[in-house]
Amino acid sequence: MATRAVPRVGVMTDASVDRGFFGHPRGLSTLFFTEMWERFSYYGMRAFLIYYMTATAAAGGLGFSDANATSIYGTYTGSAWGASIVGGFIADRFMGQYRSVLIGGIVIMLGHFTLVFSPLPFFYAGLTLIVVGTGLLKPSASTLVGLLYEPGDKRRDAGYSLFYMGINGGAILGPLVAGYIAQRIDWHLGFGCAGVGMALGLVQYVVGKKHLRPAMDRAVTSTAVTTESGSHSPASRFAFTPSEWKRIAAIVSFFAFAILFWAGYEQAGSTLALFADRNTRLEMFGFSFPSSWFQSAQPFFVVALAPVFALLWVRLGRHEPPVTAKFALGLLFMGLAFFIMVPAGALAQDGSVRVSPWWLVAWNLFSEFGEICLYPVGMNAVSKLSPARVVGVMMGVWFLSISFGNKLAGFAAGFINSVPLDRLFGTFGIILVVAALLMFALVRPIGRLTSD
Repeated sequence: MATRAVPRVGVMTDASVDRGFFGHPRGLSTLFFTEMWERFSYYGMRAFLIYYMTATAAAGGLGFSDANATSIYGTYTGSAWGASIVGGFIADRFMGQYRSVLIGGIVIMLGHFTLVFSPLPFFYAGLTLIVVGTGLLKPSASTLVGLLYEPGDKRRDAGYSLFYMGINGGAILGPLVAGYIAQRIDWHLGFGCAGVGMALGLVQYVVGKKHLRPAMDRAVTSTAVTTESGSHSPASRFAFTPSEWKRIAAIVSFFAFAILFWAGYEQAGSTLALFADRNTRLEMFGFSFPSSWFQSAQPFFVVALAPVFALLWVRLGRHEPPVTAKFALGLLFMGLAFFIMVPAGALAQDGSVRVSPWWLVAWNLFSEFGEICLYPVGMNAVSKLSPARVVGVMMGVWFLSISFGNKLAGFAAGFINSVPLDRLFGTFGIILVVAALLMFALVRPIGRLTSD
């Protein structure tokens, strides 16, 4: 049976290389701003979600208990990331990456606008729509970044770093704008503001479609080559070579340790959010601010520190730590962040004292040392190590680690009223530091899995 022709992706030459966006393909600008606005909507709403659920009905909230609110929060955020593995499969097998991002963005926007309405059924329906849309959008947007580059293009790692800056630019603005509107004006206007952000991202994505054509052509080429080789059946699609199995085993190792990291990191929207609202002075330099603004601190530190770390890795040259060692450093920094909070938890335990906001600033700083070492490195490693025919699924597996971490974070946050704060923070710190030491011990074994 004849196979259809596929577009030929040419060999790179200096004249043909697209450097229209800070030395990178112009399609990166489309994905940069699309993801920025999508993260504006996600983190803008996340910044005040726990406060909306725990606020009394008289204050316009849902009046949930802390335990119920943190459980729902963990289920929602975990599901939003977990849906990525299904979304990645749908993109690989049916929709393609471009349409998956477009349809996912539309569904996310509808979810935020559904939350504008007060009745409780709209609350659950809105969260469900955001989960479905995020599952479609996230893995495909990240995959398209890698497809913008020819194999062997050394700009690829830096391209992911730039893309990550876009993610965090939106995450900075979301809490500042949507969080302020929700806490100081009206909860439902805050939800609507998040929806407007996603709408802006969709406009950017459609207008910039022409710049994504090279990535879309490479995706078609990869799929067609896989089909020609007979890999169209489910059995052959997942029939991997020994070398591919080794790389998949490395990804699974990263997945397992990343769960623990995200379980600590995502306390920012639950345990640390409640600590900020109830136990922290909401004033700095004579300026008062809503508690949701603390959730802009993490992405702010990413934007400030990511170029420093990128330069550090380059300067280290052949002494640059391998991916596994960077993972271990990420876990170590996350553990240290919680040890910093132990004295603050002890001071605030009886509820009579509101501690300095600098404790939370320090926690956010160290958590970002950890994230910069782990997240962009892990996302790029998954993109490079995954067999081409299942790269969307494997990117979904990577996001699944964030899903499990979010759900675990929500479960752990439920102990905020039953375990002393200093003990709760100390337990998080011990678990993460032990995980870091174990990861350091696995540097060589995992390195052997990825050596080819």
